[in-house]
Amino acid sequence: MFSRGPLLAGAATVALYLAASMAPASAAPAPTPPSPSVVDALQRDLGLTAEQAVTRLANEARAMAAESALSSALGGKYAGAWLNADASQLLVATSDAATADAIRAKGAQPVVVTRTLEQLNALKDRLDQAPAEAKSGASLWYVDLPTNSVVVLAAQQAAGEALVTAAGVDRKAVRVMASSEQPRPFIDIIGGNPYYINGNTRCSIGFSVTRGSTPGFVSAGHCGRAGARTTNPTGTFQGSSFPGNDYSWIAAPGNTPRPWVRGSGGANVIVRGSTQAVVGSSICRSGSTTGWRCGTIQQHNASVTYPQGTVSGLTRTSACAEPGDSGGSFISGSQAQGVTSGGSGNCSSGGTTYHQPVNEILSVYGLTLTVG
Repeated sequence: MFSRGPLLAGAATVALYLAASMAPASAAPAPTPPSPSVVDALQRDLGLTAEQAVTRLANEARAMAAESALSSALGGKYAGAWLNADASQLLVATSDAATADAIRAKGAQPVVVTRTLEQLNALKDRLDQAPAEAKSGASLWYVDLPTNSVVVLAAQQAAGEALVTAAGVDRKAVRVMASSEQPRPFIDIIGGNPYYINGNTRCSIGFSVTRGSTPGFVSAGHCGRAGARTTNPTGTFQGSSFPGNDYSWIAAPGNTPRPWVRGSGGANVIVRGSTQAVVGSSICRSGSTTGWRCGTIQQHNASVTYPQGTVSGLTRTSACAEPGDSGGSFISGSQAQGVTSGGSGNCSSGGTTYHQPVNEILSVYGLTLTVG
């Protein structure tokens, strides 16, 4: 009865055409007209006509109702449901061929498989629990419903196989495939936000910059040496100088440079240039520990001796800062001034903070400040 079907070898694969009559009217509420913006986006990104987009959305709504009812009815025998490429067919998997009629009675059609969804999720959970070093070589892993298996993608086949071995899962239930996919978070690069160096140190973003077509940001030199890796956003220190100077620039391809500094209450302050403010001007800084703090410029071109050595050419201010604020933005009005270097005191009792002027960083590394 279930011996034929082109989608899964040896499994029953019968398609459900999601016409309005696929299930009783009571199975789902009357559809809400789709948002014009959603229809427009589907036309743009999926190459659909407006009519095809509306039909697809209606089919998907009916499929949601059918899937919800069937997953509950099948219980532990349920093995997932999925739509075909144009959303005109719903396929529902079960581990028990005897449930096929019950599936049809709900307006769907069965695909008989070996493993239940619960079993597949348990296999995937085992991969999640593997040692970190074993997972580091794999790009991603997931339950793949149409093949009734768990898939591991890795740049190198051997790295994916190593994860499967370390997790101790049934090799027959897992497909390992080489892939060029390299997931990373897409992050807006905003001054004052935190970033992390080599997984164990936090500093703050100074300002968004570009070098040619490569986006990134400037920060303090004492935050990391050239070659150090960052997360949130993902990047690599391309240059760093400390002591003597206290600046660095980090390339962060795949992330988006924004002409903003995180201001009071999280509001964005627009950066419009980098003209140096005169002594006595008000100045504010943004950092991932103490947020948005302001003071005045006391002196330019100060030389400061830290335990690691002397840094010259800094600007001294009355704005406070604390550890973790290093590298964060100093801005006067809309003009970028520099990145937080160090200081004394704190934001409870008050303090003095020094910044490395941003224009020197831009000049040394051939960077372009991102402005609004």
